[in-house]
Amino acid sequence: MERHQVAVYVGALAAGALAGRTAPGAGPGLEYAINPVLAALLYVTFLHVPAADLVRSVRAGRFLAATLVVNFVVVPLVVAAMFGLLPDDRAVRLGVLLVLLAPCIDYVIVFSGLAGGSSERLLAATPLLLLAQMVLLPVYLFLFMGPDLADVVEAGPFVEAFGVLIVIPLTLAWLTQAWAARRPAGQRAADAMGTAMVPLMAAVLFTVVASQVPKLGDAGDLGDVGRVVPFYVAFLVVMAFAGLGVARLFRLAARDGRAIVFTGATRNSLVVLPLALALPDALAVAAVVVVTQTLVEVIGMVVYVRAVPRLLPLRG
Repeated sequence: MERHQVAVYVGALAAGALAGRTAPGAGPGLEYAINPVLAALLYVTFLHVPAADLVRSVRAGRFLAATLVVNFVVVPLVVAAMFGLLPDDRAVRLGVLLVLLAPCIDYVIVFSGLAGGSSERLLAATPLLLLAQMVLLPVYLFLFMGPDLADVVEAGPFVEAFGVLIVIPLTLAWLTQAWAARRPAGQRAADAMGTAMVPLMAAVLFTVVASQVPKLGDAGDLGDVGRVVPFYVAFLVVMAFAGLGVARLFRLAARDGRAIVFTGATRNSLVVLPLALALPDALAVAAVVVVTQTLVEVIGMVVYVRAVPRLLPLRG
């Protein structure tokens, strides 16, 4: 499965799309499964991040600075460049802003690790990324959309996601590491769990796609929603090279540079979706716009896993 992981992920995406179309009634139930499956995947990922490595990563000043620059300077500039070209629909534009201006704090760690990026440093950066987007997202919405929509951002979904997807899996992973260091049974258990990475990633991709595809048929006007897909694709392409530029600007090593490319490209769609779902009915299409970005991004990440190591090869 490790050797053929990209094929496994593409198969999971296709199976999820098929399930979402043929059994749309299962969507709500599968949506509840997203966070547990994603938490399990992150737990397995964190098993490979020793506590000492995480402590060292917190002190990586250049990497943290590059993370902030790519997410909160470069990304807003890219979004500003495309904003005037978006469909002239308030709800569509709000959905695009919500999802593109919020950097991912969860499966970016996994995808970056699969591409040989510094997952431990991205993990160390998650509290800073979370706090910064909670503070800056209302500011960006004010600048792009005006004062009446700046207050749609609430802290609750962000805090909940950080606890469920970062704190709990990380704590369990460190407890498992401690058990493995003291007992042979713990080491065997940790080794067995380490083999679950590819199946769990496939399960996450299947669950996300199968749960979100039915929502695409719920929108009254899919025309404008469909027209944002090229912007999401363009964002992924542009951010690959923008992230590469930031990595070179800060003179980062290849593994750190790969992580910067991934954090600049992946967005916090699973966390901002509750914000979009809570909007008034007149802005309901924003949630579908967020879901659309999720589907484009998971396909894009499969491509990134292969492409980013070629953009930033390891030296020596």
